[in-house]
Amino acid sequence: MKCIIGLGNPGPKYENTRHNIGFMVIDELLERHHWKLDKEKFKAQYTVERIGSEKVLLMKPLTYMNLSGEAIRPLMEYYDIDVEDVVIIYDDLDLPVGKIRLRTKGGHGGHNGIRSTIDHLGTKGFPRLRFGVGRPSVPMPIADYVLGSFQKDEMTTIEASVQTAANACEAWMEKPFLEVMNDYNQ
Repeated sequence: MKCIIGLGNPGPKYENTRHNIGFMVIDELLERHHWKLDKEKFKAQYTVERIGSEKVLLMKPLTYMNLSGEAIRPLMEYYDIDVEDVVIIYDDLDLPVGKIRLRTKGGHGGHNGIRSTIDHLGTKGFPRLRFGVGRPSVPMPIADYVLGSFQKDEMTTIEASVQTAANACEAWMEKPFLEVMNDYNQ
């Protein structure tokens, strides 16, 4: 079984914010396949389905971003999912808006959701899909920026990149992650 986890904050207040880009990619996959997150356990909403021949768990932590690892680890243990069979999707300030970058491992880069995940999994060695949200063009606290909505002129790029990120997740069901990385990192 493979596991696709989108990071974000629960609740309508945070919908469509930069920090919730991981949730947006999960929502796109759910919509494409006419699925719903129909299970709730270990502080997460999730579903277990099939994409092609691969069984896949799609998940949104119900913890707030900074506590993401508290939901991820117990669910992985419950379903006996290895770290190499997980991809975590999250926002990245260091990539331009809409740019996606897949990596097999890495540090947290200041991202508290990834920091929590590393702490709870005890490893930096899990696949991830970093989704660029850029940096603020005017001085402002980073928390205000990532908890803010995308600008109107960014939405076409964001929508196209959410599609691309979902395509990469689907490709991973049929190909090794390194191959998907080579196909989607340009």
